[in-house]
Amino acid sequence: MSNEGAEGHDWATWDAYHDVWRRLDRALDHAVQDGAGISIPEFEILIGLHREPDHRLRVRDIASGIGWEKSRVSHQVTRMVARGLVERADCPTDGRGSWVEMTPDGRRAVLAGIRAHTGALEELFWRPVGTDADTLRSVSARVDAAIGPDAPDPDTDH
Repeated sequence: MSNEGAEGHDWATWDAYHDVWRRLDRALDHAVQDGAGISIPEFEILIGLHREPDHRLRVRDIASGIGWEKSRVSHQVTRMVARGLVERADCPTDGRGSWVEMTPDGRRAVLAGIRAHTGALEELFWRPVGTDADTLRSVSARVDAAIGPDAPDPDTDH
């Protein structure tokens, strides 16, 4: 069976990229889970909070930063509150809104997650990419340009 499609595309190239992307994504998730005891969704939220000087963000800002819908972030935050990784705090300037703040347990988890994620990236991405980094950046930029800007999130407050 040929790997070439009707348009002359080499489907083996897509399959190779897609398979390695999925496997790398799973491997990073396992590394963070094993190294910090948190999932990648928890890590994504915690890393956003970690980057803020006061370690807090609004749900809509978390959603915007990681490309999720506000409802998904809200559900994830509720689970993280139950685990003691974050807490909600009232926002005095907006009666409808609240802050999501990292707890000390969340800070310990994100620091362990950063170490695990960075170590896995070194072993599983940076070393294999090696001297092909410029090519990978160039291809990624062309694919990103073809995709275009993200559509506005209908859940985002304006």
